[in-house]
Amino acid sequence: MTDGTLRISREGHLGRITLDRPRALNALDAGMVAAIAGCLRTWREDREIRTIMIDSTAPRAFCAGADLRALHALLQTGGAEAVLSVFRGNYRLVSMLAGYPKPIVSFMDGICMGGGIGLGGHVRHRIVTENSVLAMPEVAIALTPDAGGSYLLSRAPGLSGLRLAVTGGRMNAAEAIAAGFADRLVPSAHLEQVAADLARHPAGRVLDLVPAVTAEAAGWGDMAEVDAVYDAPDVNGVLERLRTCDAPWAEADRAALAQADPFAVEVAWRAYFRARALPDLDMVLEQEFRLVSALIRRPDFAEGIRARLIDRDNAPRWSCAGGQGITPRQVDACFAPAPVSLDLPVLPAAQG
Repeated sequence: MTDGTLRISREGHLGRITLDRPRALNALDAGMVAAIAGCLRTWREDREIRTIMIDSTAPRAFCAGADLRALHALLQTGGAEAVLSVFRGNYRLVSMLAGYPKPIVSFMDGICMGGGIGLGGHVRHRIVTENSVLAMPEVAIALTPDAGGSYLLSRAPGLSGLRLAVTGGRMNAAEAIAAGFADRLVPSAHLEQVAADLARHPAGRVLDLVPAVTAEAAGWGDMAEVDAVYDAPDVNGVLERLRTCDAPWAEADRAALAQADPFAVEVAWRAYFRARALPDLDMVLEQEFRLVSALIRRPDFAEGIRARLIDRDNAPRWSCAGGQGITPRQVDACFAPAPVSLDLPVLPAAQG
């Protein structure tokens, strides 16, 4: 089956969901999310389907995230509540993927960011390639890492996840494995053979043959140096330490923080530490949903999308430019209990 955005097929015991919006780098819209969720519900009861695979037809991208242009238009016509309903559907899909009772394998070949991490980063077997570029870049559009991204970031080694959360920094395949965003590195030329093997054999047997990449091989550089900079009491403390650090990565971090929405950076900072204290993905998703429900109502969300994707001037006019006017009370309000809920369904625990 194909509908112009997805190709859904069966190959032996493999159910295959292939993203097919190459011109949009497979950005997820509400229809795609609903279709994927419906397919997973059907295949959960199908005894002939033993493994599910999610991949892409686009050579450049697995999934670049949510369809932000569509969200921007929806915000203008339907308001914040309409946009929030799209986020609700996305987060419910993330929860379904993470708790699915059958093995799911994601091929995160190429660009995988934001909502793409939500789609491919929480399943049981997460494959990256030499082409993979992973990131949670939400602060650039005045949001906080979401789609379960803050859960993964909060579990990354040391303070690497905090750094990635507030800068939106990118990871290559080995770095993504070291950070806990992926499991196996497979050359892109071998992906179709892996898919053919998955159609005939259990996922565990197929993927156990793929060599593991150790954290030491990830090329992260001096993690102690990174931790020393980010082990600060607040964002301003990090900025001060970055100004005196001459490492190349520090210069890149300074540039990223200068471009990001200062208010979103403060929220992402706080969200990282709160996510570390939450016991499971669903509770982190609930926190993310509260944060997003607050942030999309600020003018900076629409402004960030305008600057990055619509006008492409990369010159957003943030309401708190330079961090001026941000108070702890404003940030606290984003985390306050609100009359919004994901109402996540209770799913059977994944087996094996």
